[in-house]
Amino acid sequence: MGNEELQKLVENISQSSFGKPFAHKAVFNARLKTTGGRYMLQSHNIEMNPAQLERFGQEEFIRIIKHELCHYHLHIEGKGYQHRDADFKKLLAEVGGSRYCKTIPGARRQSKVRHVYACAGCKAEFVRRRQIDVKRYVCGRCKGQLKKIKTFSRENID
Repeated sequence: MGNEELQKLVENISQSSFGKPFAHKAVFNARLKTTGGRYMLQSHNIEMNPAQLERFGQEEFIRIIKHELCHYHLHIEGKGYQHRDADFKKLLAEVGGSRYCKTIPGARRQSKVRHVYACAGCKAEFVRRRQIDVKRYVCGRCKGQLKKIKTFSRENID
């Protein structure tokens, strides 16, 4: 499916489910990793994650489009378009859109490496995801000098 087909699909869903035209652009954005799609407040365009279509199929993809169209139509009408708003929740339930999209495995990568530092003064230990410059930073408790003790992987301890 290309951008032209996506545009036609969004226009058809908007007309059939909402009874209103979609007068802006709908495009694929492969840079979206952790979300199914997004509605752009400034331009009123909709960007969709192509991985959602490939991974979960047409039916789930249509539910995500309905979710984004809820944002679109409510924002255009000046009603509550945010996830927490009652207008949004009500319209989403009426059209059968998905509240949350399914997560793509591997989309969120968290660092599995941890760095352990200890204070020379009070012997407090600090575990950090990122390395720190021990010449530049000191202990937050006693202002003592920090020393790197070890680096380990979370896989080894879980």
